[in-house]
Amino acid sequence: MIQKSVAALAAVICLAWAAPASAITYGGPDGNRHPNVGGLVADRAYSDGTWIYCSGTLVSPTVFLTAAHCDEGGDGRVRVTFSKAYQDGDTTYPGTFHADPRFTHKQNNPHDLAVVVLDVAVEGIEPAKLPAAGSLSTLPSDQMFTSVGYGAYEVTNGPGGHQYLYDDVRMRARGTLNAINTSWLRISMNPATGDGGTCYGDSGGPNFLGNSQTVAATTITGDAICRATNVDYRLDTASARAFLSRYVTLP
Repeated sequence: MIQKSVAALAAVICLAWAAPASAITYGGPDGNRHPNVGGLVADRAYSDGTWIYCSGTLVSPTVFLTAAHCDEGGDGRVRVTFSKAYQDGDTTYPGTFHADPRFTHKQNNPHDLAVVVLDVAVEGIEPAKLPAAGSLSTLPSDQMFTSVGYGAYEVTNGPGGHQYLYDDVRMRARGTLNAINTSWLRISMNPATGDGGTCYGDSGGPNFLGNSQTVAATTITGDAICRATNVDYRLDTASARAFLSRYVTLP
């Protein structure tokens, strides 16, 4: 899901079946810890001066993994940045957006995956790893995840309601496994328990398994004010792997 901090922005995308979620909250700047995490760059700045509308991960030199609901339509041509703090004019990599053709809003399995096939290979950045088939099914209840993305870094509440603040900086936060089912990981991002997580703009971004470079799941949705649960699409399932295998070699 996509939202910017000014209420009337165009190109807002949200999932009809769930409350929104997608920006790093209760975390901090990522710096150079995850250079393989990038963002999808809009063709023009939003009214708050920011540019990035979704996040994602380089999983091969020419393949950038993100969410199907990050598709803004048009001709399928998009730009990706790996800048840790994007400014207009920074290097971007053009490519073509390919969503899972089975993408739907059904909650049990939305097939909410997409890749950007880049026109040229990215050099100097090591791609992230993908999980082996079924490898997330027996995670311990205290499993930690590192969520990374360019989404809103803070949610404020004032007379006009909640505002979501963005700065196009790559951020990270740590969260604890809450629940798991056949398609989803639910990760606590409740600051009362010491967790942080995702918000608007982090859609498609990675949730790394612990401190590893393995992307367990991609950020899809969560609660509207980004304080409770980060809901993420598992990448070790047969359906996810069926789509991904068209573009990358899987473990």
